[in-house]
Amino acid sequence: MTALLTRVFLQPLVLLLLTLSATLTAYASPFGGGASSSQPLEVDEAFRLRVEAPDAGVTRLVWDVEPGYYLYQERISLELPEGVELVERRDASGDMKDDPLFGRVEVYHDIAEVALLLGHAPGFDDQVELSVSYQGCWEGGICYPPVTKVVSVSNLPAAAGLVWPDSAWSEESAASAEKTAEAAITPNEKAGSIGMSEQDRFAGLLAGGNWLLMLGAFFLAGLALSLTPCVLPMIPILSSIIAGQGTHISTARAFLLSLVYVLAVALTYTLAGVAAGLFGANLQAAFQNPWIIGSFSAVFVLLAFSMFGFYDLQLPSALQSRLSSASHRQQGGTLTGVAIMGLLSALIVGPCMAAPLAGALIYIGQSGDPVLGGAALFSLSIGMGVPLLLVGASAGKLLPRAGAWMEGVKAGFGVLLLLMATWMLDRILPTTITMLMVSVILLISAVYLGALDRLHDKARGWHRFWKGIGVILLVYGAALMVGVLSGSKSLLYPLQGVAGVGAASNQATPGLAFETVSREAELDRLLEQAREKGQPVMLDFYADWCISCIELDYVTFSDSGVQQSLAPFKLIKLDVTANDEEAKALYRRFSIIGPPALIFYDASGQVRPELTLIGVIDPEDFIAQTEHVQR
Repeated sequence: MTALLTRVFLQPLVLLLLTLSATLTAYASPFGGGASSSQPLEVDEAFRLRVEAPDAGVTRLVWDVEPGYYLYQERISLELPEGVELVERRDASGDMKDDPLFGRVEVYHDIAEVALLLGHAPGFDDQVELSVSYQGCWEGGICYPPVTKVVSVSNLPAAAGLVWPDSAWSEESAASAEKTAEAAITPNEKAGSIGMSEQDRFAGLLAGGNWLLMLGAFFLAGLALSLTPCVLPMIPILSSIIAGQGTHISTARAFLLSLVYVLAVALTYTLAGVAAGLFGANLQAAFQNPWIIGSFSAVFVLLAFSMFGFYDLQLPSALQSRLSSASHRQQGGTLTGVAIMGLLSALIVGPCMAAPLAGALIYIGQSGDPVLGGAALFSLSIGMGVPLLLVGASAGKLLPRAGAWMEGVKAGFGVLLLLMATWMLDRILPTTITMLMVSVILLISAVYLGALDRLHDKARGWHRFWKGIGVILLVYGAALMVGVLSGSKSLLYPLQGVAGVGAASNQATPGLAFETVSREAELDRLLEQAREKGQPVMLDFYADWCISCIELDYVTFSDSGVQQSLAPFKLIKLDVTANDEEAKALYRRFSIIGPPALIFYDASGQVRPELTLIGVIDPEDFIAQTEHVQR
């Protein structure tokens, strides 16, 4: 079966991913082009560089900085060609800023100036080209990647005996420096005072150029994401793979399988993420197709019944003999199957969007640099895979060696695989159907655990423990069954339909009246209505297949403080479940790679991109964000 999947379906997929990684050269604007008061300018419009040469040997580099933008003083650097000597450099004074990326630094507003005393060595031309690098930010919450420009300088004097002319750093220059230091707060300073959105902090971290700091930060961010629904569904998959290896698997072998699985997941996340950052295409969203989800769920069901002992999944005898002889040389067949499962798990099982991932995609889109962005994504993915590696490191010792126990463990993993299949089908089937499926699985499992059997007086502790687990599954499974019959659509609160109005407080988003749209024309109509009423707006990018969207409903929107903070807002849910052209148009409009994402408009109808939230947000942070929108 593994060989068949590899040949028929997965080899073309792997080739596609490899092709994408080799040809990623497109460029994407951070907010879709089109500058306005609420969107960042192109970098050459925000920082206009010109060259002035008032005295022989002294070249002045001057940047005209647009209001609401600033340049980092320490990020201005030069690369001189052979034969050119920098005798002295003088930088205008800037103002000190508490920057969210680099701490307290010196920056330039309005105008930036660097004076260079340059000369040429004997035998070299007096006309040269200099490489000038610099980096700046928009106060609204975007930091641009470092920019390098080549400027021409002519009539350079000989470097020997060259001194600084008194007139080269004039009172006018000093005055302009003071003006920079005393620059008034711009209209966007208010937005900048709240700092960058979390995803832009990660994008700026990449732009900072410190590889060690960047990789460490993204690895830690991956660790933080490892206990979220992005990763947790992969644990039973990997555990089932290890359990399926038999009773005599060693710790080293279990860890090797886990490592291959994690590396496959990490590589897939990296390639898919780089493609999304450069091409604006969310490959994970593309794989949320009913046929793909249904097929992968069917594979889980087949694996589950194999775990139950109904049959053994085996290759034809001819292929078995060939693989058997090959296995004496290497165990690549099994490892290939694990890698394939890791690849599919990354694309299909856990489609998530979080701030670190979004930050890496923003950087890749702005800079067109897939190497640094890809390294960040890979580091993030390895951090997310740490729990999976721990599963592998422990499984060799935790899995029982005896036959009866091992059969029980395999049956348990079979149940987990059935629940995984049902959980995935929930993205394409009505919730009542999947609730019914979960109920049936739990009820049958409870029966097998002895929930309805009478315990003997001499029953051991383990028998009592498993009967207790069976009783819990029986009660919850029955509650789900009753909930389905009463019209409930919540796995967490299955009896809310039976409880009536009093259970309304348990719903995911009580009191939040979202208007759901999926087309730009519908969205524009609602935005215009809100603008006419002077009402702020929150847009919620949502999809049925988005795990974090559901988590956002239960973690954030169920909080009473959040509901109160959203009372003045017009709430619009952008349903991108179909992932069709309309959904992609909405992605492009707001420079969103995928859900969940929250976009805010203020009462004047201006979008506030610096306040965009990606992923699941803590209720306290969310409330603070809504307060900033209304200021």
